[in-house]
Amino acid sequence: MSIRTEKFLALASIDYVGKSVEDLQEMFREFLAEGMYGLCFSPYVEGQQPGDQLSETQIRRRMEIIAPHTKWVRSFSTTEGNELIPKIAKEYGIKTLVGAWLGDDDAINQKEVANLIALHEEGCIDIAAVGNEVLYRGDLTEQQLLDFIHQAKSKIKDIPVGYVDAYYEFVDHPRISEACDVILANCYPFWEGCDLDYSLLYMKDMYQRALRAGNGKKVIISETGWPSKGTNLEGAFPSHENAIKYFINTQKWANEEGIELFYFSSFDESWKVGAEGDVGAYWGIWDKNEKMKF
Repeated sequence: MSIRTEKFLALASIDYVGKSVEDLQEMFREFLAEGMYGLCFSPYVEGQQPGDQLSETQIRRRMEIIAPHTKWVRSFSTTEGNELIPKIAKEYGIKTLVGAWLGDDDAINQKEVANLIALHEEGCIDIAAVGNEVLYRGDLTEQQLLDFIHQAKSKIKDIPVGYVDAYYEFVDHPRISEACDVILANCYPFWEGCDLDYSLLYMKDMYQRALRAGNGKKVIISETGWPSKGTNLEGAFPSHENAIKYFINTQKWANEEGIELFYFSSFDESWKVGAEGDVGAYWGIWDKNEKMKF
């Protein structure tokens, strides 16, 4: 059997042997210039964290930076100023995946879902996400989460409504998969200690598992990325070069195979070190000062 070069790179990552850092950065910028399908929006500037009020000024400034590079933007909450993100995105012609953040506080959960419904009524949402990694964190039971999904779906009928979690949670919770119009799967080879050289093949397997769990429903990769600094996790090593390679590999695969993928993330956010360790601060394409990193 002869090599079919037109298919080879769709099945494996690019050969980076002999590529300098400058070569990688040039390749990165070429892929970025072609535009991403989707980008996770990081609104918190240095010194801020969830719970702080976001200003319209900071959201507009960051939206203007990313607008030339993405067709979709994903937001994670509908309170504390996050509700401005989809409104401003629409001004730039960007489609929106808008999430209601659910946790262990019912009053906050109710407000998040109510605001999600209100944003839909204003025409600001293209896909609605009810919760993010709630099952992974153990904040709600499966039935509690289902109740919130059905609550949102009772009011949101003309756009897809889904739920965001690690790909394997949809395998483990078929009732959640059944309740969703679309499967929003987070796929992170890094967080499973995967060596960069095998990370693209591993993510493809994650995607296939989510497809099987969805039983014919559309699957969108709602998050994936690679940190540019920090401590390794088993065989997964953060670095400037590895972050570039992972971005290029995922964008090339997504473009060739028609995968709808939201890259994580737009900007570095220092507050994330509390939950993720030192790597938490370095997932962005732009740094905490809104300067391109690569």
